[in-house]
Amino acid sequence: QVQLVESGGGLVQAGGSLRLSCAASGRTFSTYGMGWFRQAPGKDREFVASIAYNGGRTYYADSVKGRFTISRDNAKNTLYLQMNSLKPEDTAVYYCAADSYAYGSRRSEAHYDSWGQGTQVTVSS
Repeated sequence: QVQLVESGGGLVQAGGSLRLSCAASGRTFSTYGMGWFRQAPGKDREFVASIAYNGGRTYYADSVKGRFTISRDNAKNTLYLQMNSLKPEDTAVYYCAADSYAYGSRRSEAHYDSWGQGTQVTVSS
């Protein structure tokens, strides 16, 4: 398994931007598909975006498509989520997760083996 630590959350006004990072330990980061999920208060955790092991394919939830961009730097063992045009409904705890299926296309959290502790994103109206 890989250990994951998220950072970059915070408070931002609607329409603003944030960039989340997820630092991974271990030398096998580049073999994992990676994903971002989020959980709003009183709601189930939901898929946000995912990326293949080499960054060649990305996948997004409809609710964030065109506003969020997932990327990775395998040399730095780091996953990113650039979030633009933020809305109050984006408020949630954001988690990064690793999937041993390298191609990054799976959206169910049940498929992800390792999880970070989460970082809070709050968007004010």
